[in-house]
Amino acid sequence: MTLTVTTAPVVPATEEKAPPRRWGSRWPLLPLIATVLLVAVPAEGGEPWVLAGVPAADLVSGVTVLVCAGLLLFLRRRPLTPAAAVVLGLPAVGLALATVTAADPVAALPGFVRYLQIFVLVPAAVLLLVRDAAGFRAVAGALVLLAVVQGTTGVHQYVTGTGASYMGENIRAVGTFGPGDVMGMATVVGYGLVAAAAYALRIPAGTPRRLKPWAAVTAALLVVPLTLSFSRGAWIATAAGTLAVIALTGLRQAVRALAVLGAAGVVLVGGLGVGSEMISQRLTSITEVTSAPDRSVNDRYTMWAAAAGMWREHPAAGVGLKGFPAHRDGHASIGLSSGSDTAGAGQEFRKQPLLSPHNMYLLVLSEQGLIGFTALVGSWAALLVGGVRRLMLARARGEAAVDCGLAAVGLMTWQTVDFLYADIGGPSTVLTGIVLGLAAWWALAAPERTTAA
Repeated sequence: MTLTVTTAPVVPATEEKAPPRRWGSRWPLLPLIATVLLVAVPAEGGEPWVLAGVPAADLVSGVTVLVCAGLLLFLRRRPLTPAAAVVLGLPAVGLALATVTAADPVAALPGFVRYLQIFVLVPAAVLLLVRDAAGFRAVAGALVLLAVVQGTTGVHQYVTGTGASYMGENIRAVGTFGPGDVMGMATVVGYGLVAAAAYALRIPAGTPRRLKPWAAVTAALLVVPLTLSFSRGAWIATAAGTLAVIALTGLRQAVRALAVLGAAGVVLVGGLGVGSEMISQRLTSITEVTSAPDRSVNDRYTMWAAAAGMWREHPAAGVGLKGFPAHRDGHASIGLSSGSDTAGAGQEFRKQPLLSPHNMYLLVLSEQGLIGFTALVGSWAALLVGGVRRLMLARARGEAAVDCGLAAVGLMTWQTVDFLYADIGGPSTVLTGIVLGLAAWWALAAPERTTAA
């Protein structure tokens, strides 16, 4: 007698996939995206749109910080890692010291709040609220969208002669920022161009392949408003940021990208004759700043010398936050003009006082001394070096979020180079905190948050 045993067929186990993260769980990103997009609100009478005396974008950035604090307190989300706490928190020490040692600590207090917002609180909020690569891409995408809006407005200003005054003509592209903040549009367009270039070179995982040509076209078109901003510092910073992105994608792809970028520059600027004569003069002036500087360059050199003089007199803690204007005349030569002339873009002629050295490093050195300089610039250096190191590891491992690393390193490179020619000020300043936060997310966030697509 034969005994037959019947067994049920074995069904291969299938991996249980985690449900896709929906926007219902991403609502904390909304204040971040709103902060970016509200920068585009048009200025009225040369002043940004304000609520209760505070620019709208800055007000929403405060809401972002409160949302982040609420999530930490009530949802018990993990706070910053020790490394992130040191890198982002160290500047607060230098800021506090420069405030309490200032000749007038009460007058320095607004400066303390502003620096704390831009260099500590907003970057920390971005680091904590961006939970994965998709969140990073959403915020970076908002930067690109803002750049497209501002760039389109700037090109329209050039074509119709409704921009800011430049060499006697109202053709300078300033977007919605007005002639009082000629660097605003250039800053926004520079951010967007670098981010778009990163996504053109390394398409995000899981996205349609048609995104790559669209990102490339967007980056190429943004060259036009950037050029028409006539901002030499923004040109140099954008070139540095874009070259950093290209170099970090690999040699073969870098060669192709440089060829395409060169062709686009020739067609859009040279071939179409977009302000060719004025642009040529502006480019030439970059290499002639030491032999035949124009008035703006002469004023900048004078203010740089004044900032260095302040630091030499107060090497440790500087003259205090917001102290540069009060000490400027005592350290500047008689060659410094009374202010820069601004007009156009809906604003009557006015003199804009020169209240900063237009160099963030010298501004920090003069107002915060070597202690504050080491803390703040050391924090930026840690983000840049950490971001590059993290990107190299991600490329070697074939991780899906390499595109985020390229954008983060490119944006951080842009910011550190631009600080050689500019400092914080104006409605676009809040975006500096966003960019530092994106760089911090890539360099300092826990590995599980930066490896997933």
